[in-house]
Amino acid sequence: MKLYLKTKDHAFSGESFELMIREDLDILETRPVPEDIDRYYEAEDYISHSDSRETLVDRIYQIVKKHNLRRKVRLLDSLLTEPKSLLDYGAGTGDFLLLAREASWKVSGIEPNARARENARQKGMDLRANLNEISSGSFDVITLWHVLEHLPDLQKAISAIKELLRDDGYLVVAVPNFKAWDARRYKEFWAAYDVPRHLWHFSRDGIEQLFSQQGMKLHQTKPMYFDAFYVSLLSERYKKSRFALLKGFWSGLRSNLSAMRTGEYSSLIYVLQKA
Repeated sequence: MKLYLKTKDHAFSGESFELMIREDLDILETRPVPEDIDRYYEAEDYISHSDSRETLVDRIYQIVKKHNLRRKVRLLDSLLTEPKSLLDYGAGTGDFLLLAREASWKVSGIEPNARARENARQKGMDLRANLNEISSGSFDVITLWHVLEHLPDLQKAISAIKELLRDDGYLVVAVPNFKAWDARRYKEFWAAYDVPRHLWHFSRDGIEQLFSQQGMKLHQTKPMYFDAFYVSLLSERYKKSRFALLKGFWSGLRSNLSAMRTGEYSSLIYVLQKA
């Protein structure tokens, strides 16, 4: 592996990390990986583990999240003629599963973080802590919304998740794309690197190669338009820019316009099918 980029944990610790390119898979790997990785998730304002609306960024995140949740359920509905069994891996505070359940999906969820599980429980959604607590081994759809980049043993995790899918079942994976316009624009300040919480960083080719090794075929790819705006806003904040909101909006717009030509959106949803 060779060095791709040096960056740091802009959100919390300020510690420095390197992104090493895995040329065999066209993905990046974060080095070093802290032994006490859990402590990097424990900040009170880690947004995916809370429902905070205290800051402007929090409120923007929650507005975008609400829109994206509806879009995610519509995507699931398009895959099958009727709602069936769904497992959400990395379910956060449970909002996606609550909406899917309202749409008649039979839902289960995994969330390793105890604080997020408690937030979900208060909403009436009982989540499990890990795969070992899931009894069913035959889900029609398994979703990982910005989760794959957090998993330590990538191949082992994918193999275990795949075994929970029924034959011809779908795996839906959303991850940032390090070849997006905004990633090139912000370089070491790109918020979607989010080291060291993000252990892996994916490209379109990298995802297809990674899952083909596990006997899964790419069914379709969908853009996540709002991610470019949110990530650009955070990136401008990390740069300590004046007028970060306006600059972030402009960069997000430019990224999406560029991606309409190249397909390299800031984040992408990959729908993969068990062969």
